[in-house]
Amino acid sequence: MNTKSAFIAVTGRPNAGKSSLVNLLVGEKVAIVSEKPQTTRTRINGVLTKGETQYVFIDTPGMHKARNKLSDNMVRSIKDSMDDVDVIILMTDATKKISQNERTLIESFKTRGTDVILLINKVDLIKDKTALLGMIEEYRALYDFKEIIPISVQEQINTEEIMPVLEKYAKPGPHYFDDDLPTDQPEKVWLAELVREKIMRNMQDEIPHGTAVYIESLEMRKNRSGKDIADVSAVILCEKESHKGMIIGRQGAMLKKIGSLARQEMEEYFDCKVNMQLWVKVREDWRNKESVIADLGLKVD
Repeated sequence: MNTKSAFIAVTGRPNAGKSSLVNLLVGEKVAIVSEKPQTTRTRINGVLTKGETQYVFIDTPGMHKARNKLSDNMVRSIKDSMDDVDVIILMTDATKKISQNERTLIESFKTRGTDVILLINKVDLIKDKTALLGMIEEYRALYDFKEIIPISVQEQINTEEIMPVLEKYAKPGPHYFDDDLPTDQPEKVWLAELVREKIMRNMQDEIPHGTAVYIESLEMRKNRSGKDIADVSAVILCEKESHKGMIIGRQGAMLKKIGSLARQEMEEYFDCKVNMQLWVKVREDWRNKESVIADLGLKVD
């Protein structure tokens, strides 16, 4: 078999739907999703193998102005992810005007020489379609995009048009990942991200961005009946004692809710019962501490 591969960087503003797009194209959930910006912190490779061709989607954090050492690593991750790919997808939001961060990102395309495909997401939320045509012309004036496709990931509008375009960029070469794996993320990292997703979706705005999660231990065993059980111990890091109290909640209610939602998804993943313990620890200003960022696997060299 003559194998081919294509590396695709998915970039854009925060909350434009990049992770939802990658999940849709891969056909499995490989990146967590929430309505809060900067949910994605590192580059995540989603892998789709169709016959002889393997597509590697590099989901990047939303382009933003760095405000601490963690977000500085996130911005560097975006820039690094666009190097040596076959094509770049710029994901935009049809409900928002072009931001300065997007303009900066588009300017960076001009020095790379890599083809860029523009996907304008959330078109289902636009009632006046003439406004969409004006937006398309505005983007066309900024850059010579190889394709411009108005889509809705949520409603799956025009999403079937994406893969035939990406197929053109597949080049002869080996498959870099196992054909049956949807992501290159280590299992513990994926499980930690599931917990963080539940924090993002259920906590107040100022709390989630100051949290991180890591899996302290993961063990598989059998109960007395011979059925599999996964024992998971996860630690939630936060920046302040007051935040710790809010994450735990009154009589532990919030922590129980986060744990319950994460456990349900883990049980689907493992296809067995999950016994999970959640701990909350305070690390003051951890987002500005390189050693903690490195320990969490969020540092870009």
